[in-house]
Amino acid sequence: MSKSRAEQRQFTRVALDLPVDVHQGGSVWPQRLIDISLSGVATDQPDLWDAQYNEPFTLVIHTSGERGDEESGLELHAYLQHVESGRLGFAVQHVDRENIAPLRALLEAHMDVATLEDELNRLE
Repeated sequence: MSKSRAEQRQFTRVALDLPVDVHQGGSVWPQRLIDISLSGVATDQPDLWDAQYNEPFTLVIHTSGERGDEESGLELHAYLQHVESGRLGFAVQHVDRENIAPLRALLEAHMDVATLEDELNRLE
């Protein structure tokens, strides 16, 4: 008997509705964030989606809730893992030093701090 996807997850997913720009090469798709964790991001799927599935993506999440505010953006590097029911699931490959604090702050505002600390320790 196989485990469900939720049972296989190692990190807590936080449901958030924020704008996110998905970049690949010279293309940018404005989308909406569905949820985020330390290891992944889910977004809605744009109507016109012509991305290269095996190439990396850069996701710019606008944490202020508005596009154009560079001070409140969170940039993550990820690969597309699945496309289903109008959702895109991305696996975050790494979080650089400039973005770990904004990611932590975003998650900390929406989940139990002790759980987040435990999950951060598992990343190391």
